[in-house]
Amino acid sequence: MTIQIPTSEPQAGLPDLGSLARLANELFSAKPGEEPRAQVPNLSAHEAPLAATPPAGTADGLDLGSPQAYTAAIPQVYPGASIVQSPGGGGAPAPSAYYFADHTPPAAAPAGEDRVSARSHGLPGGDELGQILQSILAEPAPAARSQPASGGGQFYFLDQGGAPRLEKAPQPSGQPQPSGSFDVNAVRRDFPILQERVNGKPLVWFDNAATTQKPRQVIERISYFYEHENSNIHRAAHELAARATDAYEGARSKVRRFLGARSEEEIIFVRGATEAINLVANTFGRKFIGAGDEIIVSQLEHHANIVPWQQLAAEVGAKIRVIPVDDTGQIILEEYAKLLCPRTKLVAVTQVSNALGTVTPVAEIIGLAHAVGARVLVDGAQSVSHLRVNVQALDADFFVFSGHKIFGPTGIGVVYGKRDLLEQLPPWQGGGNMIADVTFDKTVYQPAPARFEAGTGNIADAVGLGAALDYVERLGLENIQRYEHDLLQYATRGLAPIPGIRLIGTAAHKASVLSFVLDGYRTEEVGAALNREGIAVRSGHHCAQPILRRFGVEATVRPSLAFYNTLDEVDLLVATVQRLASRR
Repeated sequence: MTIQIPTSEPQAGLPDLGSLARLANELFSAKPGEEPRAQVPNLSAHEAPLAATPPAGTADGLDLGSPQAYTAAIPQVYPGASIVQSPGGGGAPAPSAYYFADHTPPAAAPAGEDRVSARSHGLPGGDELGQILQSILAEPAPAARSQPASGGGQFYFLDQGGAPRLEKAPQPSGQPQPSGSFDVNAVRRDFPILQERVNGKPLVWFDNAATTQKPRQVIERISYFYEHENSNIHRAAHELAARATDAYEGARSKVRRFLGARSEEEIIFVRGATEAINLVANTFGRKFIGAGDEIIVSQLEHHANIVPWQQLAAEVGAKIRVIPVDDTGQIILEEYAKLLCPRTKLVAVTQVSNALGTVTPVAEIIGLAHAVGARVLVDGAQSVSHLRVNVQALDADFFVFSGHKIFGPTGIGVVYGKRDLLEQLPPWQGGGNMIADVTFDKTVYQPAPARFEAGTGNIADAVGLGAALDYVERLGLENIQRYEHDLLQYATRGLAPIPGIRLIGTAAHKASVLSFVLDGYRTEEVGAALNREGIAVRSGHHCAQPILRRFGVEATVRPSLAFYNTLDEVDLLVATVQRLASRR
């Protein structure tokens, strides 16, 4: 394979093109088993450095971990460059094991689609080729900026200059048009399941609060792990163990950055938010909560943030106190403050209600709790896919979430805990990985996080979670939040005027959840009618019976939105509910 670059007109600010071509050809001319003549960084599958997640609003993305990825980038940087396969093939190197390998390129972008060219993850410094590549890829070439990216890109970067613009469907007269820019159709192509048909109709996935769909990048990353890296981790000297360990610990590093934690030692992998809360209840709770102590939860909580505390309280003789909510579904801070006292040992509260979508004032809740010496656990299962979270800024003692709620796999979740606090906690489960030394007389345990990760963990899905966080970061949580806010406003304005409908949860600060009941129909009847149109919603109590009973209902219909949903889909939902209402 030879790289040919036109040299008729040197481009200002770029390195000598002949030198670049010569170095690149030396790199790729080595036969299998030979070292390349150029001194280049070793970016093998398990050794490729995991680049730090860029700050919000920063576009990045080119993976230069393989010859194929590098050569694919050349025509983007130098229009007119061509790649000529050497006679006989020469055995092109196998693709690198980086985690956004796009084996099936998406369809070509329609004209006018709003994308921004990807930028480099960066390469290790210290060698001439690496420096050249970094300088080339520091900014997209003018031609790349002026045209939509071709089908090879894996991420769609949003316009950082303004509020999102929803892909507009016809709207009822008198309703304001959303503003800004967000190419939802480009994003949707990353989610294969959105091409499914249900009852002959295109799938409309409005069940995102129950679980989110997975982009191709996550699916392929998990597949790649099982094809090329599958091994147990930490305790072996062979190659696949090194690859698997690097991938698993790399995912932990991504979670640390995503949450704004101080160190990887504060990040524990578990099966999901439910197991995460149970872990805290069985470690912190058993050590620090006793007879007469008090645990505060809110009326908004999911059963998973109620039941473990009830079980603990029944066992040790503690008491549960409940923060009430107002008629919109928002926590009443004044009533919360009255509950706090020196006996309060823990406050466990959701950041976003799964049943109502209410965004709670967790910063104020944490500050008030700390003033009386209490610790705080924040359930972030519903918040991390909608809002940017920084656990240090919040000063949360514990923060938990599930991977499948943020476009990652099921069976993987996270506990964040302050390091000084984790060091005081006993292990929850015993077995391999969490021990430093075992005799028949005693066991010495590993420090956190290994102390809390007994046995073989869900390695592949931890890696898949890391890929999901990368995906969300590249879209930009601020962009996601703005787009979903506009989508929620549009849906609320469409549903609210329908005769016989009652929206449950109307707090001023909400994530994209719309719970409602419709006069004359059971919630399961509404859900079944929507399903006939291909619309997936949740109908039932949503594992949040206390908050629904606060509003006098046992169940609701719950459409819940994500950034891949569209106004056309919302229009279909509204039209179907209107049709049901007219038939009462």
